[in-house]
Amino acid sequence: MLKATYQLPALPPPGELETPTVLRALKNAHRHLAELKGRAASIPNQAILINSLSLQEAKASSEIENIVTTQDELFQASLFLDGPGSPAAKEVASYRDALHCGFESLKKTSGLLTSNTIIEMFQVLKRTDEEFRATPGTALKNEATGALVYVPPQSWDEIVAHMTELERFINDDSLSDLDPLVKMALIHHQFESIHPFSDGNGRIGRIINVLYLTRVGLLEIPILYLSRYVTTHKADYYRLLQTVRDDDAWEPWLLYILQAVSETSRQTLELIEGMRALMADYKQRLRAHPSIRYSQDLLNNLFRHPYTRIEFLQVDLGVTRQTAAKYLDQLAEAGFVEKHQQGRNNYYVNTPLIELFMRVSDT
Repeated sequence: MLKATYQLPALPPPGELETPTVLRALKNAHRHLAELKGRAASIPNQAILINSLSLQEAKASSEIENIVTTQDELFQASLFLDGPGSPAAKEVASYRDALHCGFESLKKTSGLLTSNTIIEMFQVLKRTDEEFRATPGTALKNEATGALVYVPPQSWDEIVAHMTELERFINDDSLSDLDPLVKMALIHHQFESIHPFSDGNGRIGRIINVLYLTRVGLLEIPILYLSRYVTTHKADYYRLLQTVRDDDAWEPWLLYILQAVSETSRQTLELIEGMRALMADYKQRLRAHPSIRYSQDLLNNLFRHPYTRIEFLQVDLGVTRQTAAKYLDQLAEAGFVEKHQQGRNNYYVNTPLIELFMRVSDT
C-alpha cells in the first residue's frame, strides 16, 4: 500500500491564518461578493441565473480537468441528453446537474452540507453508484512529468473519518470564528487532500465551494463563477495546494482563493448586468411587436434556456405543442432567436445571450 505523504491537519489548522494581508484581501472579496449578491436579486426569476450561469461554471470547472467543449456542444447536450453530442459536453452537463442536485439537497436539509449530499453529487456527476474510495493505490502525479506529487489517505476507514470531521467543520459554525471565506478555502484544501472519490474530486470540490457560500448566506443562489479563475491560473492552483502540504504555507493559498472570489464576483456581475440589459431590450421589443403575444413567462424562457425547444416552451407557458411551435417560429421570424434543426428536432438559440457569455468569458 502507498504511504500517505501528508498528515491532514485538524480543522481549523493551528497557527495564525487571518494575517494582516489576508484581512485586507478579505475586505475586498467581501465587497465584490456582496455587490454580486445584491445585483443577482434584481433578476426576477432566479432560475434564469441558476440555469444559465451554472452551465458556464460547469464548462470552466471541467476545463480544469481537460474536459473541453464548445458553447454550442454544451447547450445542445442540455437540450438532447439522450441524443448525439460529444462525451465532453455530456460530462459538462452532468456537472451542472450535480450542482443543481447539491443546491436542492441544501434546501431540503435546512442548509446542511453533508457527506451524503457530497456522495450524491458525485454519483450524478459520474453517473455511477460508487461512493468513497474503497481500494488503495490512489496517487496524484504531475501531468507533464509523471512524477509522484501527493498520496492521499488510502483506506476507506481513513477517508470516512476525515470526511466525517470535514462535514462537522462545514456545518458547525461554533467550531471556529474564522471568516467564512477563509473557512471555505480551508474546506476546499482539506477536501482535495482527502481526495475521497475515484474521479471528479476537483469538480466536486468546486461545487462545495459555491454551496458553502450559499449555506453561510454570502450568496442566495449558487452562481459564483469561481472555476474560471482557476482555469486561468491552473498552475498556481495546483502549486499552492501542494505548498500547503509541503511547507504549511497557508497564506499564499488563502490569498489565491480570496483573489478568485474578488475577480469572479466582478466577472459574474458583468454577466448579470449584461443579462439584465438584454432582458430589458427583449421585453420592450416583444411588447411592441404586433404579432407576438408577450408574457413574462415567455421572456423568462428565452433567458432560462439560451437554447430552447418546443417542449420547454410548452411547460413554461402551459400551452399546446402547436401554440409553442407557433410562438417560437414567430420569434425566429422577428429575429429574437435563431432556428436550427438537429435530426427531426428543432431548437431555437438566443444568440445575443450566447454572444454575451462568449464576450465575458474572453475578457
